Amino acid sequence: MTNTDAFEAPLTLDPDAVLILIDVQKGFEDPGFGPRDNPQAEQRMAELIATWQSTGRPIVTVQHATPVGPLEEGTPGHALKDFVAALTPDLHITKTVNSAFYGTPDLHAWLQERGARQVVVTGIITNVCNETTARMAGNLGYDAIFPVDAMHSFDMAGPDGTTITAAELARATATTLHAMRFAKVVTTDKVLAAAGA
Repeated sequence: MTNTDAFEAPLTLDPDAVLILIDVQKGFEDPGFGPRDNPQAEQRMAELIATWQSTGRPIVTVQHATPVGPLEEGTPGHALKDFVAALTPDLHITKTVNSAFYGTPDLHAWLQERGARQVVVTGIITNVCNETTARMAGNLGYDAIFPVDAMHSFDMAGPDGTTITAAELARATATTLHAMRFAKVVTTDKVLAAAGA
């Protein structure tokens, strides 16, 4: 089976597949982050949340704190966006680095205690915390699912000063995760169908 075949194959979801919502915080609305892609990202996340709630699957929320800037703890930007803040998650993680696996409480330990083997990674930013978490999930042996339309990125400047658009960065992330088998890169609709929505 080629990687393309794997992408097109039907997706199956475990009854206890864990939805991980990474850094869905108000601070990312700060114009200082620059242009973003995928204006439907929050709607797609909300659809995943609704399906996870209706099927009784576990949800993990993750919240990033920076010492200064739009995500600084104690500022309005640190707060989760309303549709995520309204949740009562099975686990809430706080972190100060990119990977959700380096936070408090320990995500890997919690997943191991539950016997969970499948994680669905979504949130903000596609090519930063989401990609880092998905790579680590793959390295740790989890079946990582990456619904790339349920997240977004921002335009970023490279070391030569060239700006890469958010859409291009998201495509590069999807390509790397898929080609190197860190995660199954899919659409939200495919995840919803597999979840029985």
